Amino acid sequence: MAQSVDSITGAWLVGVSGGADSVALLLMLRDRPSLSLRVAHLNHELRGAESEADADFVARLCEMVDVPLYLARRSEIEPALSNLPANPSAKYRAVRLAFFEKIVTVHKLSGVVLAHHADDQAETVFLRLVRGSSASGLAAMSPDTTIGKLRVVRPLLAHRRSQLRAFLESKGQIWREDASNESDAYLRNRVRRILGERPELREALLSLSIACRELRTWASSAAPLLDKQFPVDALRSQPIVLAREAARRWLVEAGAPPDELTTQVLSRLIEMATDAATPAHQTFPGNVAVRRSGRTIRHEV
Repeated sequence: MAQSVDSITGAWLVGVSGGADSVALLLMLRDRPSLSLRVAHLNHELRGAESEADADFVARLCEMVDVPLYLARRSEIEPALSNLPANPSAKYRAVRLAFFEKIVTVHKLSGVVLAHHADDQAETVFLRLVRGSSASGLAAMSPDTTIGKLRVVRPLLAHRRSQLRAFLESKGQIWREDASNESDAYLRNRVRRILGERPELREALLSLSIACRELRTWASSAAPLLDKQFPVDALRSQPIVLAREAARRWLVEAGAPPDELTTQVLSRLIEMATDAATPAHQTFPGNVAVRRSGRTIRHEV
């Protein structure tokens, strides 16, 4: 179910980086009487004094709006986590989500609210498209989803980056700019620049995301639910769209990062079920070890 700012009620955590998008989200949520908010900020310790200044800014902002803040450093969270992705961006995301999940669990909150918006969505679809993502992956970010045990809502997916900045300017509210967002060293920044110059591409990518989400919704309801150990016929007998969705869901539940589940990766699991000549022991994203024994497939923890 889609979420909007007005539809969120109860007790929630808000992820605030200090950037314009998350600051706008916090201000949109703070005065709603049906909400009890807490803020989380993870200092990634990647930009020295700039990272420290981000944390200080968020602390002052939370004091101004009278919202409790949970602040942590990546070096405090990361050592306790295992099987982190090798890709730095995916690893930092996993650390953030683990931090959020701990707060949500301890304080019995409904979940975390994140500030991803329409431009983020278009960039994500572009990146997944060039990486060979499945149709399910091209649905990109969901407005309301569960990652592990953490419920994540994104009420700003219909809003543009420019709208959020205009909102802050109308309030006279400042925000922090991350200088690394301008660096061509990062693929997402290069994609952002391309889409800024070609707005028609952005619109097409958003339309593609909506179509793929509709397909994913249908496939999710129709695809079989696979147990930790399942018979090869459970995939072999399915149309390819449903087999891919079942494989995707099974790998995610086993701990595979959703962003890394390309069509090629899903096909590899399906081939394990349909072709006895394929290797009987394979490793999938997230270091998920999968073994075929006879006519049964299982993942190993």
